[in-house]
Amino acid sequence: MDSRWNVQIVDRVAVATITNPPANALGKPVLAQLGELLDQWEKDTEIKAIVVTGEGRFFVAGADIKEFTELLPADAEAMAKNGQALFDRMEKFPKPIIAAINGACLGGGLELAMACHIRLAAPEAKLGLPELNLGLIPGYGGTQRLPRLVGRGKATQLILTSEMIGGEEAHRIGLVEAVYPAEQLLEEAKKLAATIATKSAVTLKLALAAVQGAVDLPLSEGLAKEATLFGEAFTSEDVKEGVGAFLEKRKPNFADR
Repeated sequence: MDSRWNVQIVDRVAVATITNPPANALGKPVLAQLGELLDQWEKDTEIKAIVVTGEGRFFVAGADIKEFTELLPADAEAMAKNGQALFDRMEKFPKPIIAAINGACLGGGLELAMACHIRLAAPEAKLGLPELNLGLIPGYGGTQRLPRLVGRGKATQLILTSEMIGGEEAHRIGLVEAVYPAEQLLEEAKKLAATIATKSAVTLKLALAAVQGAVDLPLSEGLAKEATLFGEAFTSEDVKEGVGAFLEKRKPNFADR
């Protein structure tokens, strides 16, 4: 199977570029290979952060619609569940994943981006969930993650109208964290990932799990989870290094243990 992803690893950051012309559609091979990459990234202790972007003018312009033509209802449900499981794994991944949204980010592409921990975009990027134009609804988590990010009313408006918004508007409503000129976007994403990669891999994993608790759990349970994870941090060698470096007024040298 030809690879639909180009992956380069520099300074403990994996940069994964979707290369599935003409529009980087999320067909079955792209999703299957993404699952394999997640397996590799989770095991590779040299990788501490990941950047996902698209080749050319597209981040991901949506699903591969040709795959929909012969689907029966049961097949469609199974497809949705498979996509949801993959993106749920991304959302709960123990290493931070940053989406660098360089162009069209529609349908499944936006659902993929929303499963990333942090989203950056170019001003000319187009983001939206246009599935209703096809007589469908979002199936890879769009109806669930978009309201959590921008609020129920705005999410409902975007989904029911199939409206596409630019990077600046996506930033205004909280769908992306920052906007950079297209020519700077990937470098800014890599710079952010490199900054994150200076932290302990142990505490990156704990912090991501704690923040996920804010999404999944009621406040009281989320606070309890945070306290448990805070205690777990004190079982690592890196907490001794971090505290010692602070008291000695030097930069920490974390061993990721």
